Amino acid sequence: MAGLQITSDAFAAGGTIPSRHTCDAENVSPPLSFAGAPAGTRSLALIVDDPDAPVGTFTHWLAWSIDANADGLDEGQAAPREGRNGFGTTGYAGPCPPHGRHRYFFRLHALDTELELQPGADRDQLDRALGGHVLETAELVGGYQR
Repeated sequence: MAGLQITSDAFAAGGTIPSRHTCDAENVSPPLSFAGAPAGTRSLALIVDDPDAPVGTFTHWLAWSIDANADGLDEGQAAPREGRNGFGTTGYAGPCPPHGRHRYFFRLHALDTELELQPGADRDQLDRALGGHVLETAELVGGYQR
């Protein structure tokens, strides 16, 4: 296996995210495993979003300052720093589609720096902070329908 990777024991790539990790149940983040961070990685950042939302891409989780050597995040584990999701809260907010099956993209970014971003930052602030610092990105996509 080469390159940065993100996987989950809760669902396979392209599979269905269990309701445990959604607004329909416990709403806890799924367990995530990381591997293959490239040389020069100083930290990791994670963005989870839904491009199928009727209002446009909807952010479910912003996380950063994850140790470059971390092998993942356990189920329900908060990241060292987390931002404001589309619901206006900080931390993970699971899938909660209003209709039909939506796709949820878990994107892990290997960064060449430690971001100087305060907890509670929004998506635009995180996207700007990532600019020019992403060494590699890995993606895991899961789906959910209510």
